[in-house]
Amino acid sequence: MTRKITYVRAINEALHQILESDPKALLIGQGVTSPWYVGASTLGLIQKFGPERVIDTPVSENCTMGAAVGAALAGMHPIFVFPRMDFMYYALDQLANHAANWHYMFGRQLGVPLVVWTIINRGGEQAAQHSQALQALFAHIPGLKVVMPGTAYDAKGLLHASHQDGNPVIYIDERWLYQNEDDVPEEPYTVPIGKGVVREKGSDVTLAANSYMALKAIEAAKALAQDGISVEVIDLRSIKPLDETMLLKSIKKTGRLVIADGGWKSFGVSAELAALAAEEAFNHLKAPVLRIALPDTPAPASRTLEKTYYPDANRIASEIKAWLHKEPK
Repeated sequence: MTRKITYVRAINEALHQILESDPKALLIGQGVTSPWYVGASTLGLIQKFGPERVIDTPVSENCTMGAAVGAALAGMHPIFVFPRMDFMYYALDQLANHAANWHYMFGRQLGVPLVVWTIINRGGEQAAQHSQALQALFAHIPGLKVVMPGTAYDAKGLLHASHQDGNPVIYIDERWLYQNEDDVPEEPYTVPIGKGVVREKGSDVTLAANSYMALKAIEAAKALAQDGISVEVIDLRSIKPLDETMLLKSIKKTGRLVIADGGWKSFGVSAELAALAAEEAFNHLKAPVLRIALPDTPAPASRTLEKTYYPDANRIASEIKAWLHKEPK
């Protein structure tokens, strides 16, 4: 049965189903029993599964991440949550030096069935240490997969797929999406890791985006359609592995690529996609690639500055129009 539910409820439903169907599954992390920490995404889990499977940890990210990696190596299937993505820096040693490498170093004889679920919190004057989107950092590390669902349907399906993968997956959600609703099946299902989706079909411009920015891209595409500009919106869903086939097919059709990413511009997801277009579709490009991302500065604490710092649908649409206007006729 399919019904319309919120993004946060879709995550909660997936967690209930995973813990119920897999006795080796654990949920570990700071504040997993507190709606304030994780935005109601874990409601009811501690009551249903108890503190041995829903483990609220001390504030020691490196230590507890190491415990989760060890549990995965020992045959458990942990989901480790970081209520704020910024604090994943503390666990980078465990992720980059250990979790990401063991499957390779053991000659593929042993996997690390670990989901690292991390939440981007920003806006609301949370400033530089509570607003970071680090998807590019983790996508750079061999051995880690990175997914970023932008809809409630994908939030549930990608969480199930991440749990079933058998090696480390960085599952990134965005608090700005939590109240968005979507049609979501009640039963468990998976969304394939490494597969994007065309959200809007178009012929003039390919607009690739992820997570919250994918929704803003759709809004921008609808606004641009009123001016006669046909935009094809691709929701990447998976940052690594990337759906190169879908992206390149669209670029070759439209001849133009715009990337909207919620991370910093330099050395980020937008740079990787631009490089892919240059390497694999250069002869099809009618214009230079346009990248819309965060400026290379820390997030501001001022609400007024936040409005300038974070791109929205209006900025995406206006930048695309200005970019097309500059294009040689």
